[in-house]
Amino acid sequence: MDSIDALKKLFEQHFRTPAARIQPLQGKLGGSGRNIIRLSGEKVSAIGILYNVREENIAFLEFSRHFRRHGLPVPEIYGEDLDNGAYLEEDLGDTTLFESLSKTRTGDTIAPEAIEAYRKVVAVLPRFQVEAGRDLNYKVCYPRDSFDRQSIAWDLNYFKYYFLRLAGIPFNEQALEDDFDHLTDFLLSAPRDYFMYRDFQSRNIMLRGGQPYFLDYQGGRKGALQYDIASLLYDAKADLPPELRHQLLDLYIEKLRNYADGTPEAFLHHYYAYVYVRILQALGAYGFRGFYERKPHFLQSVPYALKNLRWLSHNVKLPIALPTLMEAFNSMLASEKLQSLASEADTLTVRIFSFSFHRGGAPKDESGNGGGFVFDGRSLPNPGREERFKQLTGKDAPVIDYLNQQQSVHQFLASVMSLVDASVNEYQRRGFRNLMVSFGCTGGQHRSVFLAEQVARRLHGRTGVEVVLHHRELESRGQ
Repeated sequence: MDSIDALKKLFEQHFRTPAARIQPLQGKLGGSGRNIIRLSGEKVSAIGILYNVREENIAFLEFSRHFRRHGLPVPEIYGEDLDNGAYLEEDLGDTTLFESLSKTRTGDTIAPEAIEAYRKVVAVLPRFQVEAGRDLNYKVCYPRDSFDRQSIAWDLNYFKYYFLRLAGIPFNEQALEDDFDHLTDFLLSAPRDYFMYRDFQSRNIMLRGGQPYFLDYQGGRKGALQYDIASLLYDAKADLPPELRHQLLDLYIEKLRNYADGTPEAFLHHYYAYVYVRILQALGAYGFRGFYERKPHFLQSVPYALKNLRWLSHNVKLPIALPTLMEAFNSMLASEKLQSLASEADTLTVRIFSFSFHRGGAPKDESGNGGGFVFDGRSLPNPGREERFKQLTGKDAPVIDYLNQQQSVHQFLASVMSLVDASVNEYQRRGFRNLMVSFGCTGGQHRSVFLAEQVARRLHGRTGVEVVLHHRELESRGQ
């Protein structure tokens, strides 16, 4: 059976209705090899996953059901077909914690609603680690059942060979290995009888109705408490201000005391060593994807990771000496090659326009890139024909509600997003800087404005994407 057909079958079995729309969500993949697809019927939707690593699929499915039994906010599993590498899960929407943070921040000023979302996330974490971790079946963990010496060695070597080597940072290999051994011994001296989520970061947390829901824990295993909170607070591109990181860490330690014994001092004794090892793991991933696979948008996170290392070097003293590793960090911070990554891996600017075909035609591409998309929205139902909408625009709630009720509009948008997503991914992979997406209708007031707003909203918060939105006809009238 074709994998897509397997998902369609699971959808129909669960909802007792066929899937009318299939929408790839490639923008959600990041560095994963999984295919993520939204399947929709008239009133229902679900997320389908296609992935050919059976052991990892089994881990995710069993963990999901276990966490739901503990009342934790994870997706419900609707069905599975492991022979075809397919499973169907609850649709938690499109807004990640990272996207919510990005949309509402101004520099280092984080909006209150984003801070509140982080507080809710931090408060739930001990329940995963301690409460649900007590009776979890660690036999299904993949590829290791604990964050042990082998797991740590994989992460440190990932950093050494795919980041330090490829970035041209000099180091004494034996001296660095000695530091790695000392760091590993120290990490393993922390209590490790807890569930370690492994990839607890802002892109793996969805927000729905203001509440967090959690994804991508299939790499989870037994480990120390410090790793996951370090992953969240030092998530590179989230770039949380140090003051907020301290507040959230204090909140986490306070909530943790309801579930586990120990003092804040004992927790903090190992905490920053876990911060370092998480940053090293992330840098290894950026190097592998960016330097080795030549996907430049992954390198956009490197300057943020270096910023975290610089802050740590000025503010944290570890209980153990790691002279060669610290020397490598200093070389990284002084590297012209790494400092230039911020400009080499510039964001992809997506310029989105609404316009009227009757008032000058499609906007011109001023970037010099050429190409892009011009979509004609005149085939869709026209709110402008109804008296109640004539003074309104595609940004007004009554018009939005009207268009959202039209099946043809949803089909149109799904097709548009499939094309735009594919181009954004490919433009980022090839290091392009500009993409233009334009929507035209008769007057440039209702349908084109609505469509442009919808696509801009879906692209906002995408890693390495800057969205610039213009409503040409509305702007010319001062609206």
